[in-house]
Amino acid sequence: MKKFAILMCCMGNICRSPTAEGVLRAKLVAAGLDHLVDLDSAGTHEYHLGRAPDPRTQRHALRRGYDLSALRARKVGVPDFERFDLVLAMDRDNLAGLAALCPDAGDDKLRLLMSFATRHTVDEVPDPYYGEGDGFERVLDYVEDACDGIVDMVRRRLSANAA
Repeated sequence: MKKFAILMCCMGNICRSPTAEGVLRAKLVAAGLDHLVDLDSAGTHEYHLGRAPDPRTQRHALRRGYDLSALRARKVGVPDFERFDLVLAMDRDNLAGLAALCPDAGDDKLRLLMSFATRHTVDEVPDPYYGEGDGFERVLDYVEDACDGIVDMVRRRLSANAA
């Protein structure tokens, strides 16, 4: 069976999208579903290519048990729209950038990450880069919520495919 492939996207791929990748990876492992999902993250800009996630991002994530140290920033490219089944943006600006990069990707493939959230009503994950610690904690709160929703979606897909 082909793995379901998910790409997390933000601007520079050093704060929000690697956080989402790390959180979802851990939640998929805990649910026993990690072998069924191909997961990655990328940025819509190439500001930080090859760099590890922001040290503040890593520090806050590690406090919650998510090790992001092995991740490296990369820029999203047109081939990603063929490789990934779901491309999730952290905010509307990045969603628009992704849609412009690959206009025929379609609404079924391009979505906001927070469309999967069940406990928070915000649409976007705010960029914590120029802020302080509270912003990084807020990102984790939102991302954990949305990733719980993604795990539920993966379970439902598996049930539907098995039926």
